[in-house]
Amino acid sequence: MEHNIWQQKWVIGNWKMNGDLHGNNALVHKLRNFPVADKVCIGISPPTMYLLQVHNAVQIVLNNKIHTCAQDVSRFAGKGAYTGEVSAEMMKDVGVDIVLIGHSERSLYFNEKNDIQRLKIENVLNVGLLPLLCVGESLKEREDGREKEAVAYQLSVLKGLKTKNFAVAYEPVWAIGTGKIATKEQIADMHQFIYEEILSLCGKDVNIRVLYGGSVNDKNAADIFSVPHVDGALVGGASLKYESFAAIISAAQEA
Repeated sequence: MEHNIWQQKWVIGNWKMNGDLHGNNALVHKLRNFPVADKVCIGISPPTMYLLQVHNAVQIVLNNKIHTCAQDVSRFAGKGAYTGEVSAEMMKDVGVDIVLIGHSERSLYFNEKNDIQRLKIENVLNVGLLPLLCVGESLKEREDGREKEAVAYQLSVLKGLKTKNFAVAYEPVWAIGTGKIATKEQIADMHQFIYEEILSLCGKDVNIRVLYGGSVNDKNAADIFSVPHVDGALVGGASLKYESFAAIISAAQEA
């Protein structure tokens, strides 16, 4: 991936389990005609079924490169008898650039923890793609004052990886899809902590992007982007509508 993305704000739209061929086409067609946003790394993360559709639609974009992002990947490498799984090699083959790893919904519904996430990260790196690790504390961990302990444990999967490029999305679990949003002070504090933790784990000569996720929308994006160490946003529901997603990209461009 291009070097300059490590100086840009990132806006990644995570469609989760939403979309259909017709609607996807209409949304991506509008995004293809978005005005120049040279300070923003734009990504779309559709369900696996639609990765090739999105990649084919965005690879002819003139104004802004739009990265194709996967929501998950198999912990198994190569090929094999793993019914239902999709490997990192297959992701690369259909044009994926970035792969989300460890989203809280994967932990919640599929019981994926650090050991599984580490395998997935290594698989993604081994085929030359970029993992985007999702971290964040539960409401109970926040209320108990253990939010940094929880996030530090999640970040520990990064130690010893053979890469100098680290992308993390901080998503407090209690703010995902709830309409609640962490305060600017909470976001600033955690993003600084994540930066320091990555530097401590992985060395001082690394590239880092830390995105905020959790009920980001067109109304609060500019405020969030103004917070120190916020390098972009992982956007959920607001990425399913062109007007709101475009407004978030514009806010990132102006930040």
